[in-house]
This record gives sequence, C-alpha cells and structure tokens, in this order.
Amino acid sequence: MGDLDYFLCIEVKGQSNGSLLLTQSKYIRDLLTKTEMDEVNPISSPMLGGCKLSKAASEDFADPTLYKSVVGALQYATITRPEISFSINKVCQFMGAPTEQHWQAVKRILRYLKGTVHYGLSLQPN
Repeated sequence: MGDLDYFLCIEVKGQSNGSLLLTQSKYIRDLLTKTEMDEVNPISSPMLGGCKLSKAASEDFADPTLYKSVVGALQYATITRPEISFSINKVCQFMGAPTEQHWQAVKRILRYLKGTVHYGLSLQPN
C-alpha cells in the first residue's frame, strides 16, 4: 500500500532522524477559509491570560450552529495540537448558548492557528 502520507485529515511526514511529524495543516487552512479567517493577522497565543468567559457576558451569538461546527472542528485539531486543548475546552463549555464574547474567543484561537499552521506532533522512534 505504500507509506502513510495522509489519513483522517492528518498529514504524516517522515523526518530525516526517523521521527514522524503529524500535522493538520490542510485541515486548519480549510477551517480558516470556512470561517473567513484565512486573511487575518496571526497572534502568538490562543487565549488571553486571565480571560474569564461567562454565560451572560454579552449578546447571544447570531449563528449558534456555526459556533458548534467550528468548535467541534477545533476539538478535532487537538489531536496534533495539544497546546490548544485548554482554550478549546473553555469555549466548549458554552456550546449550548454561545455569545459574541465566546465567538471572539474562538476567533482568537483561529488567529493563533493561522500563525502556527505548520506546527504538529512529533513522534520519536525508541
């Protein structure tokens, strides 16, 4: 069947030292395009320190289905990007009734991913 290259939206790249790099670059770029965030300026962290999200912080988000879809897609991205797990967990807590503040937090995560699209998980041989 040949070498593993791409499976379930995960790109597998063999490195010269024998390790494997698992990335979801295409998946993340597609998500950025879907949310019209592919031209935004990247930022250096997925969440502001001390960020407090609450249920009644701002007006309801206009498209809860979009919110759920994007947050679900971001959950899948944590397979190769464990550093965003905390931030994704925070925005997941508001899937039932997202507000504009919660959507802004999701967009911040997307802006972080924009700047780190080629990051991944490195698996070293024993």
